[in-house]
Amino acid sequence: MSPDATSTRPAIGASLPRVDGPLKVSGRAGYSSDHHFPGLLYAVPVGATIARGEVAAIDDSAAAAMPGVSKVYTRANIGTFYKPGKSGTIDESRPPFEDDTVHYYGQYVALVVADTFEHATAAARAVKVDYRNVSAPDVRMALDPEENQTTDSERGHVDAALASAPVTVDQTYTTPPETHNPIELHASVAVWDGKAFTLYETTQSIMNHRAVMAQMLGVPKENVRIVTEFLGSGFGGKLWPWPHALLAAAAARDLGKPVKLVVTREMMFHNVGHRTNTQQRVRLGANHDGKLVALRQDFIYRTSRIDDSKEDCGEVTAFLYSTPNLKVTSGRARRDIAPNTAMRGPGAVPGLFAIESAMDELALALKIDPVELRLRNEPAIDESLGIPFSSRHMKECLTRGADRFGWARRNPAIGAMRQGGVVLGWGVAACAWMAQRLDAEVSLLLNADGSVRVASGTQDIGTGTYTMLAQMVAYDLGVPIERIQVVIGDSALPPGPLSGGSMVTGSLVPAVAQAAADAVQHLLDTAAGQGPFAGAKAEQLSFTEGRVHLRSGTPADGVPFADILKQARLAHVEGKGKSRNTFGDKEAKKFSMHSYGAHFVEVTWEPAIARLRVSRVVTAIDAGRILNPLTGRNQIEGAIAMGVGMALFEDTHYEPLHGKAINSNLADYIMTTHADMPDVDVLFLDYPDTKLNALGARGIGEIGLAGVAPAIANAVHHATGVRVRDLPVKIEDLLASHVA
Repeated sequence: MSPDATSTRPAIGASLPRVDGPLKVSGRAGYSSDHHFPGLLYAVPVGATIARGEVAAIDDSAAAAMPGVSKVYTRANIGTFYKPGKSGTIDESRPPFEDDTVHYYGQYVALVVADTFEHATAAARAVKVDYRNVSAPDVRMALDPEENQTTDSERGHVDAALASAPVTVDQTYTTPPETHNPIELHASVAVWDGKAFTLYETTQSIMNHRAVMAQMLGVPKENVRIVTEFLGSGFGGKLWPWPHALLAAAAARDLGKPVKLVVTREMMFHNVGHRTNTQQRVRLGANHDGKLVALRQDFIYRTSRIDDSKEDCGEVTAFLYSTPNLKVTSGRARRDIAPNTAMRGPGAVPGLFAIESAMDELALALKIDPVELRLRNEPAIDESLGIPFSSRHMKECLTRGADRFGWARRNPAIGAMRQGGVVLGWGVAACAWMAQRLDAEVSLLLNADGSVRVASGTQDIGTGTYTMLAQMVAYDLGVPIERIQVVIGDSALPPGPLSGGSMVTGSLVPAVAQAAADAVQHLLDTAAGQGPFAGAKAEQLSFTEGRVHLRSGTPADGVPFADILKQARLAHVEGKGKSRNTFGDKEAKKFSMHSYGAHFVEVTWEPAIARLRVSRVVTAIDAGRILNPLTGRNQIEGAIAMGVGMALFEDTHYEPLHGKAINSNLADYIMTTHADMPDVDVLFLDYPDTKLNALGARGIGEIGLAGVAPAIANAVHHATGVRVRDLPVKIEDLLASHVA
């Protein structure tokens, strides 16, 4: 069931509550693992207990004989999985059970299916796996300098400029592996009817998921339906299909019964991706007036042995600041770990930790205020591409954010600011994130009962897509929101965009507008020459606030669209709309399109007990027109929570003997809780970017996280004098502080 909207307040720019909120708080929202069918079976995978070696033998005799067990699957009997090819995007391209080689700890080597989850779990523990050619895995965090370096962006002569620069910074910064831990575990419920699959999946991209699953299962795409009505967050970890989904589908097809597979929390640390660790050397050169003359960033990221997902730390480096000489290089270091994947703000988030920390160090070396240094290096155009920005208000983010925060009162001396017996530290960091559109299609029905139905094969991952779609339709048609039904989360609908890269809202704006206009035109064609509009042509009619009226008249003199349809004995008229992918759009390539922001952070430091807290954050965001400040603010607040976790807590530890993540639970893997949250003040600048779409709206899911960690690290240095270049900030680091 899709939620209906419940508010009649203004559609665009109003802080409307989520239309799906009542379903979620009442427990009526159905998530993937909530689906239950007669005869449902439960699947539990068996993971390898080594990270490097081969499976020699699997003894499943004891497991197969246990109560309730339907079947134990191994490489010998799972059937055929095909390679994904170019069907879509997938991070772990090796099909499950492909061969006997083990590439990482936890890699699936068997699957138990039983009548209850408890029976399946007990039987999975009884499966015995013997290994051969086992060797100690390489799971080192340290990454070899200059390994496989390739040039991602370059202009000028950076090395010569660095050598002659009056003031330089040359430091290396690292970020650790971070593991996705959304509330909702990855899950698949697979139903096979003898010909086609219906798969209830935890995915951020139902259309891509369908394409990949069809290819790897060896069935036509039209024989696969993906349903994801609600998602308990994904943060990038649920963008692409993972092996468990294929295993559930294969078991359902073989047994002829529905199969549910829910990944355990421990498996989340090995089997469904993570943000990989990075090592970045940043070199800055500047004149004494603070103008950058050179910027070089050489980064290395860790990957698995079998896949090449890139953590693009140079995502925003080339256009963030003005400098005539720049070079960004990247390289990968292969380790015996599971494939990494996207995590909120992939690439830019760890990349900005290094760049914005280095900018703070440069400001100290120059004795220039950190905000002022950034203002002095604001580019007029995108110097990496030589094209203008579609809309860029970074200066306003810095100046208005500083005013809101009270930055003018900052004493630059280390540990000099005190309040209530604690030391205050103030830090700032700039941020940016791409603004693009994806291909999207929308169907819109004007119904004879006066309602409107809008449908697209996209998904709501907790960001408010249901609400955004309702608001767009209300804006384009003038129909009260409570009369709008939003239908998404089903691959049987017109193809919609994936929920990644903060692109859903911007992608749907043109498609909804076109679908609304198309539906209205069909309605006017229907009304022309009929009833009160006898003798009038369609071009003489208008549609305003849900009513058809003469262009020469007013809406009050018009007829509700429901009456037009009833008179014509039509159940509905349909409009269709499309949005074009800007990645291949020649017109879009004339402009550099991004969102921008600045984070101002206050930390409190109590030297006597070595206690550090993030106490206050002011974030100024330039993300185009803000369609809903309430849901928008929620996105930024959630991103800041993740930024606090990145800066202070999150770090996945792998033990060297077996390659296992040893803190693979929510007791040992520390994340931000409500008790850790600072006071957050979000300032949206609200400058519409009409180069991206008619409403001028850009995505805001990831811009709120980019830059938070370096702002915290910079504030920590201001309070303690300790420069932390290796995240997360540790108490051991702060014990070196001389601030008393």
